[in-house]
Formats: sequence, C-alpha cells, structure tokens
Amino acid sequence: MPSLDQLQKLLETDPGDAFVLYGLGQEYARLGRFAEAVAHYDRCLAVDPLYCYAYYHKARAQAGMGAAALAKETLRSGLSAARKAGDVHAVAEMDALLETMD
Repeated sequence: MPSLDQLQKLLETDPGDAFVLYGLGQEYARLGRFAEAVAHYDRCLAVDPLYCYAYYHKARAQAGMGAAALAKETLRSGLSAARKAGDVHAVAEMDALLETMD
C-alpha cells in the first residue's frame, strides 16, 4: 500500500480519483484518524456512489469514533448501493457488520 504522502501526491494529480480517495481513507483509518478517514470515504462516495467498500470501511471508522448510529445508517446506504451494483459479496459483508451492531 502506498504511503500517506504518496497518496496525497496522487490526489493532487487527480482530485477525483475514487481509488486514491478510498486509499487515503484506509490509511487514515489504519492510523486511528477516524474523522479524516470518514471525510475521505465521503469524498470517494461523492465521486462514485457505488464504491461499495467505502461504505463498509466508513461505517467501521464511524464505529471506531463511537458513532454506532451513524455507522448503521452508513451500512444501510451501503447495502442499497451494493444491491444496485449487484455486488453480493459487499452485501454479505455489510449485512454481517450491521448484525454485529444490533
């Protein structure tokens, strides 16, 4: 995985690159910087609303911040997007995560 600095440089080249935005979210989440992770997942989803795993990891970051209600809302939105995209694997993973939050 590229470093945070490398991802920031890539983002400067193309601010609308959903993959880079997702990668930045992943890096911030890995560092425990959940608010920044959520912000990057949101930017990713603004570019590509069907980027299913951004919903999943956004919800995990929100849960890490203690915002379980927001995480559940994110997962419900993600389930809708994953069904629309036909991504059964993402549906299963988000469904399983949602069940652990009830």
